[in-house]
Amino acid sequence: MFTAIVTLSIFATIIGLMLGIASVRFRIEGDPVIDRIDALLPQTQCGQCGYPGCRPYAEAIYNKNENINKCVPGGKVTIIALSELLGREAVPPIKTQTVPAKAIIDESNCIGCTLCIKACPVDAIIGAPKYLHQVIASECTGCALCVAPCPVECIHMKPITITIATWQWPFPNINQQDNVQINANSI
Repeated sequence: MFTAIVTLSIFATIIGLMLGIASVRFRIEGDPVIDRIDALLPQTQCGQCGYPGCRPYAEAIYNKNENINKCVPGGKVTIIALSELLGREAVPPIKTQTVPAKAIIDESNCIGCTLCIKACPVDAIIGAPKYLHQVIASECTGCALCVAPCPVECIHMKPITITIATWQWPFPNINQQDNVQINANSI
């Protein structure tokens, strides 16, 4: 019996050492440029860029030379940061929110179906099945992905009032101006 325990212990130690050496020798690291692009994206996972999340969009920017101006939540700040990182020209966003908005749930009509919770990419909606749901305003990115799944249409997008804290300079229209270059100092 003692011999069997010693033999199995030695065998397990040898296998463990081989696995440890193999994990160090055959380690595959991610592409650091893709990691840096992904770090610049807002991580809302909203899918407004046409990709299921920020990481797939970062991979498409690097591998497929995808446009850097598709991230709606990131806006112009993200476009400028990506252009500086990749050495590309900063161009205006493909689509923007005409008026920044946050989701609001009409409490009198909410039936607690949880479809909005499942649709929210940033977990800004809290609640439980068959109970009232609520939006965490500070977490809501205004992507409006929770509006369509609601069966009773109790979710509405409420525009954010423009104040000194929320106002931003308009992005220049590059299509009309041929020699405009955008950098971090111009915005």
